[in-house]
Amino acid sequence: MDTPTNWRKSSYSGSNNNCVEIADLADGGRAVRDSKSPGDGFFRFTAGEWSAFVDSVKAGEFDR
Repeated sequence: MDTPTNWRKSSYSGSNNNCVEIADLADGGRAVRDSKSPGDGFFRFTAGEWSAFVDSVKAGEFDR
């Protein structure tokens, strides 16, 4: 299992350091980590899991 190297922060991230970074994986999935603690590891998602998450966000399922 390789560690991703192409990390990027969301353009929606503000200057308050409450950010996550994502990286594309070779198999089409994504990895997610805390930008304040990148050495603490990351979560790995398959392409299907990531797509379902993005669709849920777009549908407003996580709105307060």
